[in-house]
Amino acid sequence: MPSNSSQQPLTGLNVADFSWFAAGPICAESMAVHGATVVRVESESHMDGLRGVGPFPTGKTGYNVSGWYNNYNANKLNVTLNLNTEKGRDLAMRLVGWADVFITNITPRVIERWGFTYDQLVKTRPDIIAVYQPMQGFDGPHRDFLGFGAVLGPITGINHLTGFPDRPPAGMGTNYPDYVINPQHTLTAILAALRYRKRTGKGQRVELSQLESVVASLAPAVMDYAANGRVQTRAGNRIPHAAPHGAFPCQGIKIETVFGEQDEGRWCVIACFSDGQWASLRSAMGDPDWAKRADFDTHAGRKEHEDELEEGIGAWTSERSPEAVMETLQAAGVPAAVIQNARDCLEADAHLREREYYVYLDHPEAGRTAYDGPGFRLSKTPAQYRTPAACLGEHNEQVCKEILGLSDEEIADLMVEQVLY
Repeated sequence: MPSNSSQQPLTGLNVADFSWFAAGPICAESMAVHGATVVRVESESHMDGLRGVGPFPTGKTGYNVSGWYNNYNANKLNVTLNLNTEKGRDLAMRLVGWADVFITNITPRVIERWGFTYDQLVKTRPDIIAVYQPMQGFDGPHRDFLGFGAVLGPITGINHLTGFPDRPPAGMGTNYPDYVINPQHTLTAILAALRYRKRTGKGQRVELSQLESVVASLAPAVMDYAANGRVQTRAGNRIPHAAPHGAFPCQGIKIETVFGEQDEGRWCVIACFSDGQWASLRSAMGDPDWAKRADFDTHAGRKEHEDELEEGIGAWTSERSPEAVMETLQAAGVPAAVIQNARDCLEADAHLREREYYVYLDHPEAGRTAYDGPGFRLSKTPAQYRTPAACLGEHNEQVCKEILGLSDEEIADLMVEQVLY
């Protein structure tokens, strides 16, 4: 098993990870990098769908090389159990008996079919902390609805607020709830349940409705309607209390792609929250004639003529690199930043590089790849990334022997019966 440092805060905690895709695995990985022993359960017939989704290292294919999957599953052991068989479910229950925490984000009807409800789990492990992440909760008319972050965006209202007012809702362009909100809300709940168990000796059931977890992040828009009857909608990059406030085009660069050399657009965001910041921006641009008009001197005037304001600023930024724009404006006291892409974050961002945010691990099939670092840092007990994401079924024998207590003969029989595969 991966060796856990005595300095890790969750050393000795055992986690049975029956989740898939992102919301559950990211939460479980947070526990794994802080010392917990996490066993990820999959099967060849029900493997994590992210295993088949890129990006993949150039020239490499298969279920073990997805950068998307691997990024969320460092430090875990991996076992393949066929949960559609009685013996597979029996082994799963033996794993529950070993675990302190059980976590899953599969739908309620599958939970019930496999016998993984809290009432069933406590018969095996009375003090289990059983964590469920149904998309919309265990009751209500939508309890059995399937979905991912791309579905949660629209139904929680995120998409309605994202995009430009004269265009259809754009959404976040990624499954934002899966990565940011739901895993950390779940982790907080697990830590609270662990504290409760430490004090009382009792486990409990944790239910995180992903719908409700995400709706909580839209509190200002909900409050605006509750208090004022106003339905907020898409405003592009603009906000009521700043002008300018937007993303402005800058000099692009040439990049080599599989399709040959192509132009890559670059951008810089600029925001002025006061008339003083606008005056500083105007000075940094060389006090051009177009910017001297009197109605730009006040916030109200700039908001009224925001199209013209942005057109003038865009003409100035388009002649410069985003880095030059950012450095010039920041030196003048104007909020500005480069809109970074993945290459910028991995290679060009001096701040991320000096803090060593990205962790590089050597995977037996994918090679040396970058993993996201921890979302938080503990000064005395920091996260440790010890092993890359496991290959499918990589630890079958190890888990069966060391955790489930099976003999070589029993393991062989289970493989022949396709219970362990």
